[in-house]
Amino acid sequence: MNILIVKLSSLGDVVHAMPAVQDLLGALPGARADWVVERGFASLVQRCAGVGRVIPCELRRWRRSPLARDTRAAWRAFRQDLQATDYDAVLDLQGLTKSALVARVARLAPGGRRYALANRTEGSSYEAPTRWVADVAVPVTPRSHAVDRSRELCARALGYAVPARLHYGLRASATAADPDRPCVAFVHGSSRQDKCWPQARWIELGRRLTGEGFAIGLPHGSEAEEQAARAIAAEVGPRAQVWPRLDLGALTDRLAGCAGVVGVDSGLSHIAVALDLPHVQIYNFDTAWRTGPAGGRQRSVFAAPTPSFDAVWAAWQAVREAA
Repeated sequence: MNILIVKLSSLGDVVHAMPAVQDLLGALPGARADWVVERGFASLVQRCAGVGRVIPCELRRWRRSPLARDTRAAWRAFRQDLQATDYDAVLDLQGLTKSALVARVARLAPGGRRYALANRTEGSSYEAPTRWVADVAVPVTPRSHAVDRSRELCARALGYAVPARLHYGLRASATAADPDRPCVAFVHGSSRQDKCWPQARWIELGRRLTGEGFAIGLPHGSEAEEQAARAIAAEVGPRAQVWPRLDLGALTDRLAGCAGVVGVDSGLSHIAVALDLPHVQIYNFDTAWRTGPAGGRQRSVFAAPTPSFDAVWAAWQAVREAA
């Protein structure tokens, strides 16, 4: 059985879809799962256990100049790549017009079907074309976690029960920045400034952790984030290291080598959850029920306008004890 997963972006959403792939591969022995994703996240999907072909696209870039010669050539190449396999099931886990377009372009095997969400879930984006394009629109629980939504859609579409065990299947080769000292990574940056935690609290947390013998790792993905990382490191001291700018695969390996992660609601934080690292995820909005970790080795902390240092520290101690 050839299955196509359509989950294009963003980073956190891609991570949240990984357990659904593990579920269906476990429930359907011999099934093959390919995945269409934005090129920037392809290296991460290649690390998802059991995924066959990873088919990269660049819809974000193409829509800026849809009629340009380069765009038309790239679209033709993508379509040819996508249609190289006939699929028995195409699963649109995104629920947007762009994912519906990709699902429509994919080629079905005889008797194959396209499946998509029949309804919006609370707090998530949803656009009607995903339902119109599908052969089967699958109703899902209206208030559900992002991980559960994808798992439920796949299970109902393909006729199996959602397994009790949650497994992301994200493979990594742990790479420690300093093999002689355990490192805690600070995921301090976000594409949205209103998701960030005050810099003074990162500094306080860094000083507390280095006082307990940890090193601090500071990843970054933009010039602004790099400047913030350097400012934090300068105040924390020599045990705080600003990491070089890494591609997504290398960054996943570096995170996997850490003793834990503290981060805001961002894609890297969701990778930390998928790697099952001790992790505290900081929320300035009451959305942790939809995208945050469920407990045990990972905990979310929410407060408006932002969680206190004491709340984050207490959560860190709890996840360390659970590790």
